[in-house]
Amino acid sequence: MELMVPKRIFFTRGVGKHRHNLESFEAALRDAGIAQCNLVKVSSIFPPGCKIVSRNAGLARLIPGQITYCVLAEARTDEPNRLVAAGIGLAVPAKGDQFGYISEHHGYGVTEKKTADFVEDMAASMLATTLGIEFDAEADYDARREVYRMSGQIVKTRAVVQTAEGDKNGKWTTVVAAAIFLFE
Repeated sequence: MELMVPKRIFFTRGVGKHRHNLESFEAALRDAGIAQCNLVKVSSIFPPGCKIVSRNAGLARLIPGQITYCVLAEARTDEPNRLVAAGIGLAVPAKGDQFGYISEHHGYGVTEKKTADFVEDMAASMLATTLGIEFDAEADYDARREVYRMSGQIVKTRAVVQTAEGDKNGKWTTVVAAAIFLFE
């Protein structure tokens, strides 16, 4: 049996608005470029040796109808002006033979910057505990980020976030952020 370990990953995000909840979700997936796939949510491990590719390169590899594994964050509202956010964070270890972490979060009333810091921090903190990096969990993320960087064990962190305000006329507003796994 062949192991299903992704070789590539890309990140995408989108927003959709519609009078029906499900159709606003579909519109957000379209905006993210992944509506044509059968999405399967998986947990948050970044495979060893996985290559990060651009959104455009990743989208070009998708085939309509394919089963597509992803880490997906989504948030929806039909409340006018309510801020919704969905974010994906990534932390990659310095050693290519180790796995990293992907985090996902969705929320309300949180800005893009705060959501980005939060998901990046979650991914980096999960990786740091796996690698045995000692840090003060109560310290702010900037302080912990410096500890992670100084350890030399975490080589890259990033975040992909989508925020939107609820439609002023009460249409459903959906935001999505996703890490999409590719196997070839």
